[in-house]
Amino acid sequence: MFPIGRLLKDLFVASRMEPLPLTAVHRSRHICWPWDLDIWLELNNGRAMTLYDLGRTMLAQRVGLIGALRQNRWGMTVAGTSVRFRRRIRGFERFEMRSRAVAWDDRFIYLEQSMWKANGDCASHVMLRTAITDANGIVPPAKVLAAIGKENVQSPSMPSWINAWCQADATRPWPPMSDEKVGLA
Repeated sequence: MFPIGRLLKDLFVASRMEPLPLTAVHRSRHICWPWDLDIWLELNNGRAMTLYDLGRTMLAQRVGLIGALRQNRWGMTVAGTSVRFRRRIRGFERFEMRSRAVAWDDRFIYLEQSMWKANGDCASHVMLRTAITDANGIVPPAKVLAAIGKENVQSPSMPSWINAWCQADATRPWPPMSDEKVGLA
């Protein structure tokens, strides 16, 4: 179940924080609660992705995007992810999440987020290709930037590791294999 209570609390907290520049890092603190655990008593990988959703929502609040989403009836969506899990986060463990926009192109906004343990170890890192959408599909980032009063802001250079991911992802077949191709029909 989506943690609505956490979302409301995080939006409230973010609304009281100073606004951030578009590519600044938003830092938030979290606790791994018992309902976040898998059978090995560590943060469930699906719940980690849900917590990353919360971090992106707080970031959106701080850069002024939430108001534009409401005003224009836009939505936020994830169009692709790449995640690395490296350290376990155990029950009741506190951790810091860092979220930031890295760059954008004519369709997508690329974000990175990470979870950091108290000892300074990075537990996980996710790169996301995200989009703002309306009833007609993807809203170009330039239009989104104009809606938040940042129409003249240029994207930072796309890091080579994100470019490499985009190029590799472009070679992936779509649609994926059907049941007929894998002999399940």
